[in-house]
Amino acid sequence: MHSPTIKDVAKHAGVSLKTVSRVINHEAAVRSETREKVERAIEQLGYRPDPSARSLRSSSHAYAIGLVYDNPNAHYVIDMQNGVLSACRERGFGLQIYPCDSTAPGLAEELVSLVQRARLAGLILAPPMSEQSALLATLKAHEVDFVRIIAAREDPKDGMPCVYVDDHDAAYAITEHLIQLGHTRIGFLWGEPHHRSSPERYQGYADALKDYGIPLNRKLILPGRYAFDDGFRGARKLLALKEPPTAIFGCNDEIAAGVLAAARSAGLDVPWDLSIAGFEDSPFSKQAWPALTTARQSTSEIGRHAALHLISGLQNQDSEPANEGFMPELVVRGSTAPPRQT
Repeated sequence: MHSPTIKDVAKHAGVSLKTVSRVINHEAAVRSETREKVERAIEQLGYRPDPSARSLRSSSHAYAIGLVYDNPNAHYVIDMQNGVLSACRERGFGLQIYPCDSTAPGLAEELVSLVQRARLAGLILAPPMSEQSALLATLKAHEVDFVRIIAAREDPKDGMPCVYVDDHDAAYAITEHLIQLGHTRIGFLWGEPHHRSSPERYQGYADALKDYGIPLNRKLILPGRYAFDDGFRGARKLLALKEPPTAIFGCNDEIAAGVLAAARSAGLDVPWDLSIAGFEDSPFSKQAWPALTTARQSTSEIGRHAALHLISGLQNQDSEPANEGFMPELVVRGSTAPPRQT
């Protein structure tokens, strides 16, 4: 027979894991009847708290949270930080920024150690850490509070708090815009495949082509990263094809800016010789000439809502806040137009 766990206690008492943990750590913000119910379950089951787990959970007395990210896009990171920081200031919390390597072995244990060492109340996980199931399982096993920022069309309802962004439908809208302008040869340049936003945006592109009866041309689809250089190199390859695309959809604005540079280096007139679209509405999209058609993603607001979600959950032991969704908005600018008639 296995030793009872904190999950067993929570199930027996009919409360959340967070509530059991607060009772074990003698926190004041627990109603007396709830505390008695949990203590009775602990006694009946013979549960003995793990001292290391108790030490870790005691960090919830701190008024600071961590933002964990691994993203080459500096504008995304800055906007995310600003949004999270605004929520922390609003609620009286401190913020620790923690850049990391999402592919590093032992990252989950590194984050558990961070929470314990820095006495953080919880973590906000940006992609792709927010989408790594093994990492999330380790954090849950150590009872680390977190909120994920993920790419998803709807609330995954998987028992883990999140703020989700509908990259699929936004990418569909961009592709549909290009199709309705008259484009049928539309190139697509991926970002990092281990960021769920990349396959979500690709699927939106593919679904739009399918719905409009346009065959998927694999020659027009290239792998890459969320970087200017990848946009430049990818566009050069696509433009060198015997039948080059008349439009290119870059998986983010940095990629699209690279495409614009490649088009200029090839002597093409944007948008008449080549239409270009990006994603996220970063400064690249506004500062380019012509300005880029894109999907406006309010990264700052997404970060702010993720922080408010985490802090609200920390302050309310008996109920989790509802997950929130965001839909990036199509912004049509001067980089897209009907294809030149030949």
